[in-house]
Amino acid sequence: MAEHLLDIFYILGYLTLPPNLLVEDNTPYSAPESLLDLCLKYLVGNLETFCVEDPVSKTIFLKEGLTLPCEICEKILEVGQQNQCLEDRFVKIFENTQATRLKRVRLRNAHITDSGLCILLNHNLLELDLNNCVGLTKLSLRYINKHGDELSSLVIGPSVNILPDNLHPDYEEGMSEDGTYAYIIRAPNLRKLAVRNFNNNIPVQFFRTLVRPLNRLTHLDLSGCYDLGDLSYLCELKNLCSLVLHNVRRIQENVDSICRLENLRHLDISQSNEKHGIFLNENQTLANIVESLKNLTSLDISGTNLAGTGVAQHSSAFSSQPKKDSEAGPDKNVARTDIPGLSSRVSNHLDFLGLYATHHGACRRYDIPARKISGDANEDQILTAAAAYIDRPEVLPKVLNDLYHLFRYETCKNISKALTVVLEAMDRHIFEKHIQISGSATLFYIVKGKDKHSFSMRMKRKIICTLLNGMSIHRDDDTMMRNGCLTLCQFRIPQDVLFAYERLIHILLHIVLEMEQEGFVQRIGIYLLNSLACQVEGRQKQLLGDLGTIDKMLALIEDRLKRKICDDVMEVAWSTMWNVTDETAINCERFLDGKGMKFFVECLAVTAKYCSLVESEGGLTLLEQVMNHPKPYKRIKELAAMVIEHCRRHNELDSDDQD
Repeated sequence: MAEHLLDIFYILGYLTLPPNLLVEDNTPYSAPESLLDLCLKYLVGNLETFCVEDPVSKTIFLKEGLTLPCEICEKILEVGQQNQCLEDRFVKIFENTQATRLKRVRLRNAHITDSGLCILLNHNLLELDLNNCVGLTKLSLRYINKHGDELSSLVIGPSVNILPDNLHPDYEEGMSEDGTYAYIIRAPNLRKLAVRNFNNNIPVQFFRTLVRPLNRLTHLDLSGCYDLGDLSYLCELKNLCSLVLHNVRRIQENVDSICRLENLRHLDISQSNEKHGIFLNENQTLANIVESLKNLTSLDISGTNLAGTGVAQHSSAFSSQPKKDSEAGPDKNVARTDIPGLSSRVSNHLDFLGLYATHHGACRRYDIPARKISGDANEDQILTAAAAYIDRPEVLPKVLNDLYHLFRYETCKNISKALTVVLEAMDRHIFEKHIQISGSATLFYIVKGKDKHSFSMRMKRKIICTLLNGMSIHRDDDTMMRNGCLTLCQFRIPQDVLFAYERLIHILLHIVLEMEQEGFVQRIGIYLLNSLACQVEGRQKQLLGDLGTIDKMLALIEDRLKRKICDDVMEVAWSTMWNVTDETAINCERFLDGKGMKFFVECLAVTAKYCSLVESEGGLTLLEQVMNHPKPYKRIKELAAMVIEHCRRHNELDSDDQD
């Protein structure tokens, strides 16, 4: 099997469709999955097809004689991450660097340790992206430095604690002979560096020591690193063309240094907290930045007051350059802008301008010298903001909330793009509760809308998987579970969820028993559980029993009997019992062993509605057959007789009332 799949890989790896046969579709998951993707999913789900397991250590290795190209290895790693199985045991597949190849590794929410990362670094990577890998320690930095000669891109995201907390002499890595630090990261060919949200009471000179040796940097992202000190050391980076200082404080003190970075094409000095985005002489400050950085094509000033108050100005009003005599005096034909500091760009628009949550609602102004704008004024701005801030969990909930309101009031036009953005946000930030809640609320309105029938099966499965991921992590949050259940109700149950049947049952059983009793979430959870028991074959019915559905339903019924409550939840619980035991002998045994008949008799004593249920579903005939059967246990016959007697009394009372 493995050999045939690998033959397919080689074909797919080296043959591509001619340009005229390529289908242009910018919406992910709209087309059927490729043969390559299907093969990879099968392999990752069945590692024994191309790996062997050590019977003692349980470690897995690539089968002897197999050699995988770089493209396939990187896709296997990607699928392993999507399946949430990326851990040290999994990456052992790539331990043999002669049989496997890796150049670009992106790890997010991976359960990997230093030793696992070391296996990947042995491939002399070109790109390494680490986000929310909490199992890594400072030992990983030593491995990175050891294998950093070819590294061109390094991202150290949130919850990746591999950098030293200080420059104490005990930290020997990068120490020069004179006792100073020559480097923190040794990667002589590094072009892109991102260090995000690193604030461990580090000394001011830390970032200077971090950046100065990396003189080939073209892209630097220090988002969320609050205090960078004097940024004059950035001026030594002559090739720097992109600088991201999102949520860096005291930017005003470093404006002069920023203005000296003449090769910058992208600058981000945005803030998520507006109190940190207040600049003095805001119009002049922005004008100085823009006029000094003549190559700038992208600028983000979101969350600041740099856009001014919104009074339209002539293009020369805030120029930092003195006018020539020939230019003196008013010019009625001169262009205008509603952002005074950008007056020099009215005839040379920026490609991108970030204005999300700027003071005085800058994104809602008319004359803005930019082709693409992030903001909350309209759908295009909101979608642009969502794409631009996809890696910013402190901003993203607000953007997703704006998107939610578009769908709630049915004003969103680009549904496919919005859906893609929401799914990406939820997948990237699975542990961020507010992102999961906002995203799931938006998904509800998307799948509830009139376009729901146009979603491909692949897209439906992607939506369901993303929801289940969030519900699994935040299973004790009422809002998240409510949003998830309501969204799942918009699909065809059980047909659309059969691929994730077992996983969904686990979540619903948790809702039914562990969440607030008599609450809305419990009611919708048990409704879904009952729907899963309908229209399925014996294998799925048995699985419901194997996972404890019968025991848990009976426990719920027993609890309500003790409290003398007979509500719709109890009715659905009985309906679930009816469906689960239908033509499934082992579940019938479980029902009887769990005192199911005893509880049913007790329910008959509490309310007569169950007598009607038994009669309408042909239950009396079945019970009489049980009574006449030669083999049933004595206790079962007794219970069957009690049910029949209750139903007959109920009929007699009904007859008396009619008379």
